[in-house]
Parts: sequence; structure tokens; C-alpha cells
Amino acid sequence: MENTHQERTMKGKPLAILHVEDNSDHADLVARTLINHCVANDIKLVRDGQAALDYLFHRGEFSDPQKSPRPMLVLLDLRLPKVDGLDVLSAIKSNDELSSIPVVVLTSSEAEVDLVRAYKHHANSYLVKPVGFEEFSKMMAQLGFYWLCWNRHPWKNGEEPAQNGDDSQVE
Repeated sequence: MENTHQERTMKGKPLAILHVEDNSDHADLVARTLINHCVANDIKLVRDGQAALDYLFHRGEFSDPQKSPRPMLVLLDLRLPKVDGLDVLSAIKSNDELSSIPVVVLTSSEAEVDLVRAYKHHANSYLVKPVGFEEFSKMMAQLGFYWLCWNRHPWKNGEEPAQNGDDSQVE
């Protein structure tokens, strides 16, 4: 049986989230909400799509996997500098090593075309950022608990799946 969030974090295994957001106010609110609700204790923030790809593929300043651990969840804005959020999503979902990471699009766009494109690129969820603080805070707490506590991952206890194609480590 998978350990609970509290048991995993008590054992020293931080629950890593990669947050890709260029708006400082939104980034701060997400971080504060997740931390205040004890949902995650390792939130990595990058401000543009290129930095997100560099982080995920361990390039440049993110080349050390110890300092840039594989996230258990990606929170992804769509409108990003350098590389668009949909391109980041496509790169994640088309890569065998990254495709199992849940990607939640967290955007202010209510446009149907953005929603459809996100799901065509295999987003795991599409959330529109509420305007009000209380509503946004509640949504983030529920999102964090769902993806990091209740949702089952294809690997044990938050560990990365076997990279050699050996399925024997997956329960």
C-alpha cells in the first residue's frame, strides 16, 4: 500500500512540484497555499517555458538531478515567455521518461480553443484560475491533495519508475 503524504514527507522524501508561471503574484499565491495546507514541501518555480524544459531534461543550470529532482506534478501556465505552455506540455507527454508525470494546466484562459488544445496535448487537468483569493486558495489546496495524496502514481512511494524498462519494480 502506498504511504500517505505525511509518511512520505516525514521519511525525508519531499513532494516535488514544478510550477511554471511567469506571473509573480500567481506564483506566490500558489506556493503559499500549498505550503499552508502542508501539501508540498518542494516547489520549484520557473518563469518561462524554456526554463521548464531545461529543468525537466536536466540541461544548463538544472543539469544536476539532485538539485532538480523529477517532479511528482507539473503546474503549467499556458501563456509563457520563450516557449509556449502547450509546447512544454507536448514535450513532456511525448517523452517516455516524463510522460507519466501529471500535468495540470493552471491558466486564466477560459477560451475553448485553449482547453481543447491542452487536452489534445494530453493534459491531465485544465483549471482556470479563480479571481478571488479564497476560491483560488481552496482550489489549490484541493488540487494538491488530489494529485499528491489521493492519486496513485505508476511508481512506488514517490520514487521514479525504473528507467531500464523493467516493470518488476512497479506495483
